[in-house]
Amino acid sequence: VTGVQTCALPIFIVDGANQGVISNYTFNNVVSNHSITAYYSINSYAITVTQTSNGTISPGTTSVNYGGNQAFTISPNTGYHVDSVVVDGTNQGAVSSYTFNNVSSNHAITAYYSINSYTITVTQTSNGTISPGTTSVNYGGSQAFSVTPSTGYHVDSVFVNGVYVGNNANFTVSNITGNRTVTVKLAINTYAITVIQGAHGL
Repeated sequence: VTGVQTCALPIFIVDGANQGVISNYTFNNVVSNHSITAYYSINSYAITVTQTSNGTISPGTTSVNYGGNQAFTISPNTGYHVDSVVVDGTNQGAVSSYTFNNVSSNHAITAYYSINSYTITVTQTSNGTISPGTTSVNYGGSQAFSVTPSTGYHVDSVFVNGVYVGNNANFTVSNITGNRTVTVKLAINTYAITVIQGAHGL
């Protein structure tokens, strides 16, 4: 008795005695009746999951019976996105899920993640310069800005995402978790001319 491709080696029961997992059995010098039975189990294959930093593949490493299917979900951590998913050495792209169908061998899956990057859009107004200009910052990062007014002008107000945040020439946009906008309003300097009136006239 032999097994088939979809099954592991059978367990042989000969004359009521378990012979263990073997590929064949021979009766030698037969002088009486005998009985033999083989029991088969379906093959099971490993899908090995390599977990990398900044995300999770669910479920982890698991076993799938011959001909079965297994779906995986790829979940990046907050502030990260899926960069690539590699299945059996082949890049499947930046997918959020992957399914092994009709499994007939061992497989492997790994996901790689990249940190999100956000744009701080700087609107340059007349009579001064904001440095740096429009720039990109990674999730959770900060960006310092410096305002240089033209001669005769000063910083009147600074707005981040349309919200007034003060009138400092140097300021920092902190804990970036999305795109931001920066606008600065500059105002012309004004000066007092003090007149001292003397006696006996205007």
